[in-house]
Amino acid sequence: MNTLYPKLKKINRNWSLFLDRDGVINVRLIDDYVKNREAFVFLPNVRESCAVFSDFFDRIFVVTNQQGVGKGLMSMEQVNDIHQFMVEEIEKVGGRIDRVYVAPYLQSDNNIMRKPSPGMALKAKKEFSEVQFKQSVMVGDSISDMQFGKRLGMVTIFLGNDVNQCRDNNELIDYSFSDLWSFAQTLLTI
Repeated sequence: MNTLYPKLKKINRNWSLFLDRDGVINVRLIDDYVKNREAFVFLPNVRESCAVFSDFFDRIFVVTNQQGVGKGLMSMEQVNDIHQFMVEEIEKVGGRIDRVYVAPYLQSDNNIMRKPSPGMALKAKKEFSEVQFKQSVMVGDSISDMQFGKRLGMVTIFLGNDVNQCRDNNELIDYSFSDLWSFAQTLLTI
């Protein structure tokens, strides 16, 4: 019996999955924003990971801060077009995203919708009443993603190889994986 992931062993079809976007689903652009479909590049095996998650989770959400909209660098129409493309590509391999929530506000706005504040999760709960945060997983590549998940009582998964981030924030991070595919493969084996 695998005892390495006790919190993950509890996952069943009643659970929900919350995914950050940039750096988790697609390549994060350093000092820039993904402004159109052409700039949106899936990270390796992300689509296949979402197909795996579709068998494990009742609901799958993307929660993403997109302050490039607030800065006037792109429109919500452009962001929605990117997300339509993302969802369609994931569906082609048997995966799904039930809803994408976007916080288009500037960090300085301190808007409740912007992570680490809980607004996007609260909106998901309002629209999908079966969502229980204690039966949810938050996957992200930033400490604000981990704060978002912990504030709501979720299991948190940090993606990336930054050992210092994990060590310095271990109270926020339940598990760490190099990428989404590693997390998906772990789910298949526990």
